[in-house]
Amino acid sequence: MPKYYDGQKLLSLKDINKETPEIFISTSNRSAGKTTYFGRKLVNDFIKKGTKFILVYRFAYEVYDAYEKFFSDIQRLFFSEYTMTQKMMEKDVFGALFLAKGDEEPQHCGYVISLNKADNIKKCSHLLSDAGVMLFDEFQSESGQYAPNEVQKFQSIHTSLARGGGQQVKYLPVIMISNFVSLLNPYYTALRISERLQDNTNYLRGEGWVLEQGFNDSASQAQKESAFNRAFGDNKYNKFSSDKFYLNDNNTFIKKMSGSNKYLFSLHFEGEWYGFRYYSDEGVVYVTKSHDKTHGRKYAVKPEDMTEETTLATTALVINFREAFDRGAFRFQNLECKAAAFGLLSY
Repeated sequence: MPKYYDGQKLLSLKDINKETPEIFISTSNRSAGKTTYFGRKLVNDFIKKGTKFILVYRFAYEVYDAYEKFFSDIQRLFFSEYTMTQKMMEKDVFGALFLAKGDEEPQHCGYVISLNKADNIKKCSHLLSDAGVMLFDEFQSESGQYAPNEVQKFQSIHTSLARGGGQQVKYLPVIMISNFVSLLNPYYTALRISERLQDNTNYLRGEGWVLEQGFNDSASQAQKESAFNRAFGDNKYNKFSSDKFYLNDNNTFIKKMSGSNKYLFSLHFEGEWYGFRYYSDEGVVYVTKSHDKTHGRKYAVKPEDMTEETTLATTALVINFREAFDRGAFRFQNLECKAAAFGLLSY
């Protein structure tokens, strides 16, 4: 396997319908070289083809020094003759990026935006309509902190930017990069990736998207040999850094269960009912299609799941069951039940 990451195969894949995808998701263990590869590609594509790019961040404060975070490493490695600068625009709604070679006049090469400015970006989207690609690095939050309604904001921004030039909708590919963090991240849930992804999955295709779940042996070995990491032993974070291991998840299983159990509640999700049971001998929560219609506790995942019998699942309940999931204390009857649980537990 190559020492450093190469994204050519991911970018060449077709989606589940054998059509060109618009979302390309690259995940792997840490230090594999994903960010470096795609950052270099964006800059090279601008230099050679004039393709402008958009860097996506989660929160507004991340935008102000984005050009340094994006360019410092790849400048040292590949673009020593170039400098990058940034200018905030439209009352700090977004940043404009400029690339200059030596003493030459800086050329406008792209933009930097935050998801939390979705409404503002919609109003001035015509100013960013000349971009040809979006890059969202660290789309999985290691701390579990996501913007409110983040996926909706992400969709809104893409819809706003994927128009212009006389077109109602234009092709605007998005490259999303992350280390292994959590199957409960909101993007996997929204794209229905969580219930399909397995440990041995290398590539996964969906409607309009393709995903790569890579593993870089060289990066893994380097992490394991680090004196700093060895000092902390074989803890969870070191596994996240060096192995094909999701930081905020333990292994989850689909299996049949029997024996003494306590019925916890019923869940209504996307028109279907599910039962949550607790098996005390095993110490696990079991999600099944079999549900108790007479039980008093009935929850809905989202407002559109509500019926006269249900209430929305409380934040306290969700947090409590996320902790159980992190301990590996969940089992599922089938993939459908797994999807319902992820719908409840996702950020």
